[in-house]
Amino acid sequence: MPEPVAADAPQSESEPHYRVVVNDEEQYSIWPLTRDVPAGWHSLEVSGPESRCLDHIAEVWTDMRPLSLRQDTAAGAPAVRHA
Repeated sequence: MPEPVAADAPQSESEPHYRVVVNDEEQYSIWPLTRDVPAGWHSLEVSGPESRCLDHIAEVWTDMRPLSLRQDTAAGAPAVRHA
């Protein structure tokens, strides 16, 4: 019987691993573990294969609007329309 493998175990030694990052507008992305997190982004405590990171983002990032727009909308600010 094969030994169980952790859900976040890499498929191969060369499979890249990522971390989930978020900016001040609460927009999410993934970033390679081998690189420094860029300015304006903060690392969350979620890392692993790309699929695990993207699954986490899909679960938590349910409103794609930037934080500032969500706050303006909640405060009753009129929507700005661009021609």
